[in-house]
Amino acid sequence: MNPSSLLLILLCCGLTLAQDTIETQSPSCVDTCNIAKQFGAMREKIHSLETKMMNIENRLTGYESRILQVEQKERNMVIFSAGIGGRLPLGPFDTDQTMIYDKVFINTGNAYNAFTGIFTAPVSGVYYFTYFCHSGGGSTTSLHLYKNNEVILEIHDHQSADTADNGGNAVFLQLQQGDTVYVRLKANSHVYRASTVTNFSGFLVKKTN
Repeated sequence: MNPSSLLLILLCCGLTLAQDTIETQSPSCVDTCNIAKQFGAMREKIHSLETKMMNIENRLTGYESRILQVEQKERNMVIFSAGIGGRLPLGPFDTDQTMIYDKVFINTGNAYNAFTGIFTAPVSGVYYFTYFCHSGGGSTTSLHLYKNNEVILEIHDHQSADTADNGGNAVFLQLQQGDTVYVRLKANSHVYRASTVTNFSGFLVKKTN
């Protein structure tokens, strides 16, 4: 066999082997490309999920902040209202008496003591107080509202021919933490025990430092 014929045979064999190799590897290349595409799609989905999770976390943080603000406001809320029950005359007495409003309607913050009749400011701030009374016209009525030991407001009803009278008063007060507010029935005067008409109320308007 001459060299030219041998070279031609070897060339044909090489082309055949190369074709077989390409045909054998082609499916593997296709699979690799598909896997790469799927992996890319999964990465995009994971990135999208991560973004959504971050948005959810940010929203939850905002909700938690709002809840904390509401809880803080509730902790600072101070409201009370109480009356005197019994539907009987109270007084007259020989000495001044602190009014004990024993029927409590509300006492948010527990600043009012139903056993002593005294309100103690839990925080410094501006407070609003009201007090009302009912009495018979045949006797004198004199009720004073105190801040600590200072008279702030007064209700008076002089003896008259009236069968019954009502009175009331109200005030804004700047209180420091620990200040007390209460009502005293003056000596030789009376009121009528009825929570619907003889009562004492107050609430925190604004907290101050």
